[in-house]
Amino acid sequence: MGLTALLATLLAGSLAPPASAAAAPAAAKPSLPGNSPNAAGGTDYFVDATNGHDDASGTSRETAWSSLAKVNATTFRPGDRILLKAGEQWQDEQLWPKGSGGAGKPIIISAYGDPRAGRPYIATNGKIPSPFRANGTKNPETVGLTGAIVLRNQQYFEINNVELSNDDDFATDITTGTYVRDGISVSINADLLPAGADSVMDHFRVSDVYVHDLDGPSTWQKIHYGGVNFQVFGDHGYKEYGTGGHYFKDVRIEDNTFVNVELHAVQFAFNWFGADGRDAGEYDESGKFHEGWEQLWVRTRDLYSRDVYIGHNYAESIGQGAIQLANTKNMLVEYNEVNGFLERYDAVSCGLYLWAGADSVMQYNEVYGGPDNEFDGTPWDLEYTNFNVTYQFNYSHDNAAGWMAYMGNSSDSVARYNLSVNDNGVLVKNMLSTNYSPTYFANNTFVYDGADLDYVHDETFLSPVYFLNNIFYNASTTKPTTWYRRTGALRQAVFSNNDYYEAGGTPSTQEPADPAALRTDPKFVGDPAKYVTGAGVDRIGKAAAHFRLRGNSPLIDAGRYNPHLGAEDFLGTHLYYGDAPDIGIAESRVGKKVTDPVDDDPIEDQPGDDRDNLALGKPVTASSTHPGANGTLGAANLTDGDPATRWAAADDAAYPITLDVDLGADTTFDEVYLDEYTDSGTNPRVQSFELQRWDAGTGSWVTFASRADGIGHDLSVTGFGDVTTSRLRVALTAQLPTEQYTPTLTEIAVHHTGA
Repeated sequence: MGLTALLATLLAGSLAPPASAAAAPAAAKPSLPGNSPNAAGGTDYFVDATNGHDDASGTSRETAWSSLAKVNATTFRPGDRILLKAGEQWQDEQLWPKGSGGAGKPIIISAYGDPRAGRPYIATNGKIPSPFRANGTKNPETVGLTGAIVLRNQQYFEINNVELSNDDDFATDITTGTYVRDGISVSINADLLPAGADSVMDHFRVSDVYVHDLDGPSTWQKIHYGGVNFQVFGDHGYKEYGTGGHYFKDVRIEDNTFVNVELHAVQFAFNWFGADGRDAGEYDESGKFHEGWEQLWVRTRDLYSRDVYIGHNYAESIGQGAIQLANTKNMLVEYNEVNGFLERYDAVSCGLYLWAGADSVMQYNEVYGGPDNEFDGTPWDLEYTNFNVTYQFNYSHDNAAGWMAYMGNSSDSVARYNLSVNDNGVLVKNMLSTNYSPTYFANNTFVYDGADLDYVHDETFLSPVYFLNNIFYNASTTKPTTWYRRTGALRQAVFSNNDYYEAGGTPSTQEPADPAALRTDPKFVGDPAKYVTGAGVDRIGKAAAHFRLRGNSPLIDAGRYNPHLGAEDFLGTHLYYGDAPDIGIAESRVGKKVTDPVDDDPIEDQPGDDRDNLALGKPVTASSTHPGANGTLGAANLTDGDPATRWAAADDAAYPITLDVDLGADTTFDEVYLDEYTDSGTNPRVQSFELQRWDAGTGSWVTFASRADGIGHDLSVTGFGDVTTSRLRVALTAQLPTEQYTPTLTEIAVHHTGA
């Protein structure tokens, strides 16, 4: 729903008291579901707050119940419906029906009566149990019971055509305390499942629901809450629970409206099984250690929720991340509109993103109104521990923090054919870790003001990333693009066939190397300054079409094909036509259709530094090696040519720490390359070092170069002339005073430039 459409529906009003409730969108359907016969053949139960009686049977409109307490005391059977009368209100009540539906016979919570009266309204007003014990820890008995509508260890439910709120004072924003309040809370409580019970909860539908005014402190309490909240709870460490269960499946959350809620509009399946810190961590198959919060254990124990659809929802004025998703695979998230997020939460989060998920796609979503946040704050996020996650065909604009957060420890991450306008701040923000495989940013269009842009990238890419066929359109006539904050930030980035347009006419001095670069006006069909807003997410193609290329654009057929481009562009046009793909988000139908594209010039095969590494594969002896990571931190990693592997010294290593490379025979060189490993929480650690050659005549080591200003990334030590020796020693002589732990390096390389 677009902003204009929302305002139109708001005029229909709501029966909620004007002083305490936002105006609700009118019921969308000409007739409510409860006015039609029960197709599943179950029993219908009617609830009428004004004219009902709890001592009645509840099975007809004339014998309707009155209170939700009566509903909560009833165990329903598959195919039953709980029907709330349109226009009625239930103040200070919570709805928690008991029982579960079955395959083909879900239990339905819906509405009946005159749709012109407005949705039935449950105003719980914070009258819910606390999810915390007195000592501040989570209470296993009450976690998950914090919604206006609650389901716990139940399945086969459908909820639609209701209005919900959960705040005792709409006019005052809660900023302190331990309040947790949801609209709809669906939970699996692993500790309360009977022995042998099904731990997989199947089939949920949430649609045409209006949730507003859910208030709680904008601080992290290790419990998520929001408009629609699916969550798994367990009081013990995750290793104490079985594998292959404790998840949701077959879920659809669509056509809902969320206004003024904490923390999230939609939050999905975050598991808290004692998952904090190093004690809950584990090593992956490559020997890399993941702390518990990285959620790798969800993958290794198959705890993913699955087969989830989240679409056509509208979220406005959201306290933290609007649509925050986690621990889910086979998820499709599309046509959601977020108008304002992180409005009351001064910490890390993003507008719409998946964490620790797999095999999922985010597409045709629109996010705007994000904060100027020093942390993440972006509309999108390629988060930790994602496997095969794609962002495509999304539109973000007017987000002050930037465009995409980028975290790492992931595989097959792709962001393609996305449109970003005025996402000033940092376009690709906060890379903190290496990835298992390269990331691809392909055919995106970025329109920004270089005077407001902080950087294209603010940290350092620690593993390969490819930028292909993107448009970087700097509308500033006074300031060229600032590409990076840290020297060497783009060292692992490969740029090819991108367009770097500077409206001021002066190329950026930081522009990355790109042998197929263009520096020209793309010639969009629309004026970039008059980009489309307010059209609504269901017409997102209108915004994209504004940035199609005119027929005389030099960007037509100027890109390069790569399988990570996918099969179609933002507007659904086949990829590709003509001699090559176009640059940007829209493919022009110019030239012959290439039915089955083939990548006959893989960017991945192009060489980087093609000089001979005289130390490649040579034996290395370290005076100290860390015993952890399943023995994968050995010195042999320093000469294997792979920047993703590393050596680390033991925590109790004494300085100097020596690394001796056996070159096998006298070898002449004039350059030594060194690289430290960094990661989330791992900074460069070396303060000073010496380079030494073995003197066979005297049987001793001789220093030929030294530094006292650290190593960091990509340090090439030169200026010592030609050195000939059969053995090279790198002696780490001192640690940075700010660092607690001992050094860890990825590479030692030796070159003879002949200069």
